[in-house]
Amino acid sequence: MKYSIEETGPEAEYQTLMQAGELKPDANQFKAVASLERLHRELIDYPEIGSQRRGFSFKNGWLAGFFPWSGKDKPTPKGIYLYGGVGRGKSMLMDLFFSVAPTTSKRRVHFHEFMLDVHARLKEAHDLAAQKRAQRGGRASDTDPIPAIARGIAREATLLCFDELQVTDIGDAMVLTRLFTALFDQGVIVVVTSNRPPDDLYKHGLNRQRFLPFIEQIKERLEVVPLDGLIDYRYHRLKGAETYYFPINEETTAQLSATFFRLTDRRVEDRAKVPSETLNVQGRKLLVPKAARGVAVFSFKRLCANPLGSADYLAIARTYHTVIMVAIPQFSQENSDQAKRFITFIDALYEHNVKFLCSAAVSPQALYAGGEIGFEFERTISRLMEMQSEDYLTRGHGRIVGD
Repeated sequence: MKYSIEETGPEAEYQTLMQAGELKPDANQFKAVASLERLHRELIDYPEIGSQRRGFSFKNGWLAGFFPWSGKDKPTPKGIYLYGGVGRGKSMLMDLFFSVAPTTSKRRVHFHEFMLDVHARLKEAHDLAAQKRAQRGGRASDTDPIPAIARGIAREATLLCFDELQVTDIGDAMVLTRLFTALFDQGVIVVVTSNRPPDDLYKHGLNRQRFLPFIEQIKERLEVVPLDGLIDYRYHRLKGAETYYFPINEETTAQLSATFFRLTDRRVEDRAKVPSETLNVQGRKLLVPKAARGVAVFSFKRLCANPLGSADYLAIARTYHTVIMVAIPQFSQENSDQAKRFITFIDALYEHNVKFLCSAAVSPQALYAGGEIGFEFERTISRLMEMQSEDYLTRGHGRIVGD
């Protein structure tokens, strides 16, 4: 399905939100919207990559399956790299663009989740190659799986929108250049948000010189658009609000709920429409009961009374810039296992500069009532206190390499 030129684009959607009072005029945002509008219009007649292998003509029919799609019939539009400080509206603008993008062949994903998917595909390809080597008596194959993986991704989505591109893992760094070369060759269009300009990606990372070609690709293939307004909208929504509510009662629950809707620009009346999400964690599914605009909501019981671990908590910390936890109990020797998981959870959030809001039975200082992990929990209490500070709340989301 393709859309006509008359269909609503990002500029019209942005104006509608301003007229509804959901957004305030922002010159920096409007410049970014103009770039997104340019890409929107160039996408209108751009053929979906998957459709190139279907149909009845030579160009779109079964013969096309024998030839890789190169995008030569129509120039590939230049994608967008949207970067700026925390809370400037990058994710909101990308979501706005994605919602009206004139193609059905599109995928919007957190960059960390995308890379987990890529590494899973790589493992599958390596396992298959190992099986074939065993069948051939141990003879090695030099086939690079990256081009085939890129073709598979391209068939699934002509437009890829990545939220919060940050590279902290050498495994990701080593894969990215080859992967994105292959994706661009397939005609995939990429839109990215990041807290950092391209030249600062993977700064101080191990073997960074091998990552530099990826940065050059970004600058060549994507329009680099800064979003450096003075207003931190995310912090502005949090300013003046409590982040740690106690005790657990109807009043504190209502206050925490109101903060969630303020952070996500949703109306309280639409609480039933807030979607759930699912994270892939080492082949397992982790349910996120409520999530919107990078804000996730969990009960304490779901995350710390169940047998979850650091991999689960790191996936949450990498995916969401803000986490709300409901109904934290007071800890003692009787629920020490839950206390240990809570320590691990807070460590993961803290190390990735995730904003943390919660409701708890008691104040932070009284959260641990005694037991064998008192020393470890003192650090958690210290971090909970720091996570309420203005300095912490204005930090960008993500772990910084080498800083």
